[in-house]
Amino acid sequence: MTRNTSARRRRRAAPSRFERAGRRAAALQRPRVVLALVLVLGLVSVMLLDGYLRAEVLGDHRVRTDAAYDKVPQRILDGGPILTSANGSMRTQSVPKKTIVLTFDDGPDATYTEKVLKILADNDVHGTFFLVGSMIARHPGIVKDMVGQGNEVGLHTFTHVDLSYQSDARVKRELTQTQLALAGAAGITTKLVRAPYSSEASAIDNYSWPVYKKLGAMGYTSVFVDTDSDDWKKPGVSKIVQWATPKKNKGASVLFHDAGGNRDQTLKALPKYIKKMKAKGYTFTTVSGAMAKSAARGGSAQNGSAQDSSAQDNGVQAGGTQDAGAQGGAAQRSGQIPGSAAAPQGTPPSSGTNVPGRARNVDQAAHSKATGTTLYEGKALIAAVAIAEWTVPTLAVFLAVVGVAVMARFAMMLVLARRHYRQRNKRRFSWGPPVTRPVSVIVPAYNEKECIANTLNSLAQSTHPIEIIVVDDGSTDGTKEIAESLGLPNVRVIHQENAGKPAALNNGVRNASYDIVVMMDGDTVFEPDTVRQLVQPFAASEIGAVAGNAKVGNRNTVIGAWQHIEYVMGFNLDRRMYDLLRCMPTIPGAIGAFRRQAVLEVGGMSEDTLAEDTDITVAMHRAGWRVVYQEHARAWTEAPASLKQLWSQRYRWSYGTMQALWKHRKSLVDKGPSGHFGRVGMPLVVLFQIVTPVFAPLIDLFTVYSMIFVDFKASLLAWLAVLGIQLVCAAYAFRLDGERYRYLWMLPLQQIAYRQMMYLVLIHSSITALTGGRLRWQKLKRTGEVGTPTGVGR
Repeated sequence: MTRNTSARRRRRAAPSRFERAGRRAAALQRPRVVLALVLVLGLVSVMLLDGYLRAEVLGDHRVRTDAAYDKVPQRILDGGPILTSANGSMRTQSVPKKTIVLTFDDGPDATYTEKVLKILADNDVHGTFFLVGSMIARHPGIVKDMVGQGNEVGLHTFTHVDLSYQSDARVKRELTQTQLALAGAAGITTKLVRAPYSSEASAIDNYSWPVYKKLGAMGYTSVFVDTDSDDWKKPGVSKIVQWATPKKNKGASVLFHDAGGNRDQTLKALPKYIKKMKAKGYTFTTVSGAMAKSAARGGSAQNGSAQDSSAQDNGVQAGGTQDAGAQGGAAQRSGQIPGSAAAPQGTPPSSGTNVPGRARNVDQAAHSKATGTTLYEGKALIAAVAIAEWTVPTLAVFLAVVGVAVMARFAMMLVLARRHYRQRNKRRFSWGPPVTRPVSVIVPAYNEKECIANTLNSLAQSTHPIEIIVVDDGSTDGTKEIAESLGLPNVRVIHQENAGKPAALNNGVRNASYDIVVMMDGDTVFEPDTVRQLVQPFAASEIGAVAGNAKVGNRNTVIGAWQHIEYVMGFNLDRRMYDLLRCMPTIPGAIGAFRRQAVLEVGGMSEDTLAEDTDITVAMHRAGWRVVYQEHARAWTEAPASLKQLWSQRYRWSYGTMQALWKHRKSLVDKGPSGHFGRVGMPLVVLFQIVTPVFAPLIDLFTVYSMIFVDFKASLLAWLAVLGIQLVCAAYAFRLDGERYRYLWMLPLQQIAYRQMMYLVLIHSSITALTGGRLRWQKLKRTGEVGTPTGVGR
């Protein structure tokens, strides 16, 4: 007993050569599967980032209007446009008399911001730009030039949302992300902020007031406006200048826009406005410059005493001013200086740490140098946005081209398939004199005990004279014995050591007695008239091979029905088109016929690729033989019954097709029939069987993205329109093949689930090809459920 157990263990420890090769191949594929998934996830991330930048992802377009303001201290409502916090008290500050703080919102913009900067530089004026973080990330060079020119910048959130609707976490995130974008673009951070949709301090309401108090507690200075040019209304240049002019020589924070729409009127009004105000004796500065100027003058009273009790009760200190250094000290005392352990996320920098070389520039006192992780995270954000900004639009254009190509292919398939059907089904159509001479049928078999009997019994009913050559490729399950035990006439069983399907087919060709050989799979069954129909095209001397009509026999499962639709719509409709274009890329392994002479001329079935059927078909084209499609020669094959087997089969097919196309790439520059296939057939196969399917998931991703984040109704209608076109094509293909339409109800589910799997298989195959991987021929598990053709229901 012990010796027997030891022997069994030794046998298990010594797997066969093919088992070892299979394990090595599987081990090699795992990293490629991971790489494929990483690429898909990376693309999804890029799309989400791009959508977030455009406020499509997590966008919030609500704007609060007409809210009550009874909880806002009156001293704040009546105060100036600069709102700061010190020791928990909020205070406002006005712009000194005869002083203009030019502020610009919603930038930077690739078209207008640089022109605004030039106007400011030409007039020796600095402004304060409140920047949207997503726009900073998309135009970092403009921001760098802006800061380098001496202008001041502030935050205008990352996605331009109304902060009064947002949670504390969202508010902090909006500010933190904008700070990171600013750090990556210009190497600085800022303590200035202007909330989107804000205006004068008098417009603060009960919902926005808590937000401003939180911003103050975080160390930010909120900036409002005194005078709004309303340039976004495009009222005309003179109106913009008039509305931007403060009354009675008052100082003012003046609002313009350098982005957010057409700003041509702003560009014309701005230089006129600057010259007009200078002529009136006004000076121009930034927010920090105005605060420093006010501090130098000893502050300015704000509607009453700074010790007003009602203001104190509300945590508001009315009156007085606070210079940048004092504010920085207050932030320091509260433990909220950036870079310190106590600083919360989203906290601005202390103004005490100015940018080196700019410490004496009061116009930029709100700026601090970005260092450490803030700087590197900011640069990473800028890099990621640059990738997204380039990738997504490029893919969108490419996918539009692919979409047009796919629609054109559908149209071409319908036109050519109809022409093919009418041509081949004419009453007077003939290939020539009927072919009645015997032919050889080669059946390669490896462990086909479940199917071989059905296969041979179906051949025995053939109405055409045939010899049957079963090439047993080293089966270990008794396939050879089953074939011999049937006692069928004209059946020869040839045994060989396991060498693969191409070797088995070549062995059969060498042993064939007749000049026409029919090749089929060991799991396929023929109708009685299949062989006769299949060999009739050989009446024409230029024809070297014929592709038959392969049909799915086990179609009564979901996976089988999906493959049935694919076979009828994809494979057979395609073959009609390729037949008329004389560039048939593949004779299916389940049913194909060849001139024996032609097979030997091209060197037989090659082992160079995993798609030996595609390989020899292309080789025959290049040798000058014509390959045609015979729709009436039907074969019933057992399709993979599980997703794992389906993946394995299609992985081999798609990878083998790539191998075959690469092997015959020189046909692109050949002359004659070889060149015709290389310049007509090969581009069609590459475009519609490799490139389009590889990028098709992106179309689906864009569709899902649009449904979720952009316009669900429009995106759904577009998807349904494409599905409708596919349904029309499928219905027409079913009509041409005489199939029942009942399976078409599964087409929408096929498009959602099955098609995605096929895309992933092709992407997996493409990565394998690009990384130089190799696969061995794989044996699928069979059930033998496909019996004689009469037992297969439609």
